[in-house]
Parts: sequence; C-alpha cells; structure tokens
Amino acid sequence: MIIDIPATTTGAVNKKLVEVRETGGAVTLGRVLTLVVSTDDDDNAEAVIDAANEASREHPCRVIVVTRGGRVGESRLDAQIRVGGDAGASEVVVLRLYGELADHSDSVVVPFLLPDTPVVAWWPDTPPAIPARDPLGQLAIRRITDATGTADPAATIRSRLQAYTAGDTDLAWARATPWRALLTSAVDQPPHEGLVSATVSGLSAEPAVDLIAGWLASRIDGPVRRRGGELRIDLQRESGTITLSRPQTGKTATLSRTGAPDALVSLARRETRDCLAEELRRLDPDEIYHAALAGLERVIWE
Repeated sequence: MIIDIPATTTGAVNKKLVEVRETGGAVTLGRVLTLVVSTDDDDNAEAVIDAANEASREHPCRVIVVTRGGRVGESRLDAQIRVGGDAGASEVVVLRLYGELADHSDSVVVPFLLPDTPVVAWWPDTPPAIPARDPLGQLAIRRITDATGTADPAATIRSRLQAYTAGDTDLAWARATPWRALLTSAVDQPPHEGLVSATVSGLSAEPAVDLIAGWLASRIDGPVRRRGGELRIDLQRESGTITLSRPQTGKTATLSRTGAPDALVSLARRETRDCLAEELRRLDPDEIYHAALAGLERVIWE
C-alpha cells in the first residue's frame, strides 16, 4: 500500500503512520533499526527503495528515504508512506524536501526515528566529504557510502581514509567480500607459506578492486601492485602462485594454484541489496575495512 501526502508536516505524517498501523494491521514490533537513506537522485529513488526493501527482509526496519527537490521557492514537504507488499519487511517513509527545508533534512528525519533502536545512514550516490560530520551522519552509529557510482570512484575510495570515523563503511567493501573469502580459503591450503607479493588487476574505476589491493597490502609485507585490465588477482609464494580470475561480465571465476588442477567457482557480481544486507548485519566498527583503506597508501599503482 502506498499513501501520498503532499504539502504536509512531520506531525501529520506521523499521525497517518499511527492510523495505518491501527487500521491496516501494520506494526513496528521487531524492527531492529532505522535506515535513513539520503539521495539527491530522485530518478534513482525507486531502485534505492527496492534495494532497502530487499535488505529489510533480513533486517526488519523503518526505512526513511530523504530526497531533495529545488531549493528555489517556498519550503515544502511532500511525503509518502509505504507498507505491506510495497515495503518488504519494513515500513517506508519517503520525504521530498523543497526550498530552504532541503538544507535541514536532519530536523525533518528526527521525528520518524524509532525509539531505542540504532540508526544507520546510507548515501547511495554522492556521499558527504566526511559522513560522520554530515547532519544525517551525526544521527547514525553506522554510515554507509558507495564509491562505485560516483563521478571518480578511485579518488572517492582513496579519500575515505582521511574522512574515516569508526562506524564508516562502503558498499564497495561488501562487493569484495566473496573475493576475499575465496583468497583466504586458498591461502589456508598447503603448503601454508606466507605471501611475498600480490598483483591485483581490474577496471581502474572499480573501487572494490582497489579495496582488495588495500586489504592485501595491509596483510602482507611484500609489494602489492594495482593494474588495469581483466579481473585477476595473483598471490605469489616462494613455491608458487595462487591466481583468481574472472571475466568482467562473468559469473564464474577460475582459481589456479601451482601444482593443483584449476577449479571453477561461482563469483557473480553482488547486487546492491545483498551488499546493503551484509553491512546491516554489523553495527560495530569494521576495523578490517579501515585497515584496507590504510593499505591503499602502500599499493603500487601501475
């Protein structure tokens, strides 16, 4: 069910939420968090809401989506409430801000935060320079950005270290999770030797590949090189090489190890909803992500 409430107030929207719960049977019991989504791309809002709805099936929550219209003209709040089949396992409140109100999104959001539940902020497109200092970021214990869709993904992900505050993360990091898991599993196999170097190849505008390079640089003493080209990671040991490679648009990767037959493994690119669900599983600071950001400074870019 979708209910549009044009030219309204936060009080009127909250009153309508209560009415919907009482008459329609929608409840907030079991909501584990409030997810605040901030986007300036109204054209992409539906895709963002769909991703949040899918993630909410694993993490029931209230989703508050803030979009900003033109800043010229009178202040106005247009709201929309989504429950039931249009809201996954959550209830969705869409807030479109116009005029001067667009610069005070935190004040508009506060009345809709669920009491006694953690707040997570997500910027699916352009992130603030320092998420923890953003008005919405100050409300949250976890702050999720996504460097992949920015104008300069490589520069954006490298800037995350200087802006880092405990609780920050990026969906590019979640996109790298299956790669990191496979590489860790391969390294744990005999002959149990340490790594002496690594080479990470992939699109120059793919921050997930950058973060894999940073993660490896934080874990091994030898040089880690980052190159363009096809997706491929080479880990060098004294006795041989471990290679994990996949076509850019493929769903199956090849794992090669010196002295062992090649293995085919499922490794499709992860959807945004899956990455978001992963990041919502933990509300504590991600120290390994922070180490990967720091490791980017040790990577040799070729």
